[in-house]
Amino acid sequence: MTKPDFMAQLAQQASKLINNGPEIQHDIEEKVQVLLQGGFSRLNMVSRDEFDAQVAVLNRTRSKLEALEKQLAELSQQLESQTTDNH
Repeated sequence: MTKPDFMAQLAQQASKLINNGPEIQHDIEEKVQVLLQGGFSRLNMVSRDEFDAQVAVLNRTRSKLEALEKQLAELSQQLESQTTDNH
């Protein structure tokens, strides 16, 4: 269960405990969600969207690093073969 789903479900369950009408129930859901989001933000948690964005950045960075490592190996091999040919 994702964090937003968990928070929404928890807010709904809390508001169902106080069944005094749809307006009050909706108000309670919103307030509980705000409280939960505030609590989660103090825990230094990131949203799923932020996490997915960082994973994408990490994957692109890893791909670039692997390409640069391959290029470095090829250039090192060329340099080594040129050095060997000159002697």
